[in-house]
Amino acid sequence: MSDQSGSLEYPYQTAPAPGTSLEVASGVRWLRMPLPMSLDHINLYLIEDTDGWYIIDTGIRGQETQDLWLDIISNELGGKPVKRIICTHMHPDHTGQAGFLFNHCEVPLMMSHGEYYQARSMGNMMRDVGNWQMSAYYRLAGIEPAFLEQLRDMRSSFTPEAEDQPFPGSYMRLTDGDILDIGANQWQVMVGSGHSPEHVCLYAKDLRILIAGDQILPVITSNVSVHGTEPEANPMDNWLTSHERFKSLLPHDILVLPAHNLPFYGVQTRLQQLIDHHEDRMLILEEQCVEPQVAVDLLPYLFNRKLEGMTKIMALGECIAHLHCLIGRNRIERREEDGVYKYRAIDPTLVDRAKPNQHEPLDDEPGRV
Repeated sequence: MSDQSGSLEYPYQTAPAPGTSLEVASGVRWLRMPLPMSLDHINLYLIEDTDGWYIIDTGIRGQETQDLWLDIISNELGGKPVKRIICTHMHPDHTGQAGFLFNHCEVPLMMSHGEYYQARSMGNMMRDVGNWQMSAYYRLAGIEPAFLEQLRDMRSSFTPEAEDQPFPGSYMRLTDGDILDIGANQWQVMVGSGHSPEHVCLYAKDLRILIAGDQILPVITSNVSVHGTEPEANPMDNWLTSHERFKSLLPHDILVLPAHNLPFYGVQTRLQQLIDHHEDRMLILEEQCVEPQVAVDLLPYLFNRKLEGMTKIMALGECIAHLHCLIGRNRIERREEDGVYKYRAIDPTLVDRAKPNQHEPLDDEPGRV
């Protein structure tokens, strides 16, 4: 899903080259690291304190990213040391170098409680595919046993590599509403949920800047999924609630520094676009569930390309997240029949709300971040 209205403003048309940084406000620098996927980059940030720097997110594992960090530390920090590492959330493009930087700089890691412990446990995700509950989750969603066998052999960016430095064994907790005094500015911790459990954003009111991580992206929409590790979760409700809350707290004219794409103005517009997008997707699913449907059979109504491998799993997680939100709203019911869950629309107002053939264009594939 993209901003097709042209209503967002982008003050920078070119990102800093890898190994360099660009000042976007007094004491705030933007840098970019490569990712080995179709979304080929992540934005990271530096905040200058009186006696050092805070690193915001670390990039993905691997020697290339480590070498770029060594260049940044040597050439972009003006001789000041790193003081703290902050990871907005637990995904590997944000935490992949946390162990390296923690040990190389010998400074604390700061995260929210939920994100820190999720990051420490994510390495077990792929190994857990074969347990009975994970197998049941995919079976109930309509995944064929042969595909599940293939899934057990897949590796993902969550799977530890032999050369990885261990994730830090200690951290400093960030909670919603915390104030970090960094340099001349106060940075308020704002916690969102849905894409991950307790995603940290940092808001500097005087600078009029929000470091948004994956919570608010200008061009793509973050992956919001139900996973077999928490099969009854309702992350979409958390996601939409977080966006409504951020709308009530953030002024429209702040500069948003996202983890992907370019910094932008227009946060209120973008938050509403994201809310509208997911509401539209849920209405599509309601319309298709007038007759009972299995989750995996609903994917062609959300995505317009053939889905395979891990992409299919991510798409399924997004689909189920929308379905669980609809169940929570009493618009869809779920019943187990013949070994699978079937979803059926039950809200009598659907006949008045339905708008077949008037929906946003389908996404090519699920969000990869």
